[in-house]
Amino acid sequence: MASAGGEEKNNSESGYSKVGEASITFSDDLHGSITLPVLKGSIGNPVIDIRPLFQSTKFSVYDPGFTSTASCHSEITYIDGPEGVLLHRGYPIEELAEHSDFLDVSYLLLFGDLPNPLQREQHERSIRYHTMVHEQLIRFFPGFKSNAH
Repeated sequence: MASAGGEEKNNSESGYSKVGEASITFSDDLHGSITLPVLKGSIGNPVIDIRPLFQSTKFSVYDPGFTSTASCHSEITYIDGPEGVLLHRGYPIEELAEHSDFLDVSYLLLFGDLPNPLQREQHERSIRYHTMVHEQLIRFFPGFKSNAH
């Protein structure tokens, strides 16, 4: 993960670290070549940052089915469809589905790790408190016809 100067470089805007460069050379005489950064996230394959491609050449990329394009950087979810991998904060979805409930997973997504018993109790209390509906709002809904949209 070294930059040209030898030091490690992290692109905090995208959450990726620059690990190299890739060059594209065009066969026409109008565009020459362009060098694009190669980035590495915390998991998965390295990616080529193509954002400068359009800015420099006005070329877009064609990826039918969106199969080899990372659409965003996420610190919450990692998906690798061909390998059947779905992680939330590093935990496999199968593990969460089998051993956790809604409160555990909501805590994980909000705070980055599964709760210990005290954290779970505090989180559940907070959720219950914030899901209370004011009595005035409860009386509001019967004012609508049952077939109203």
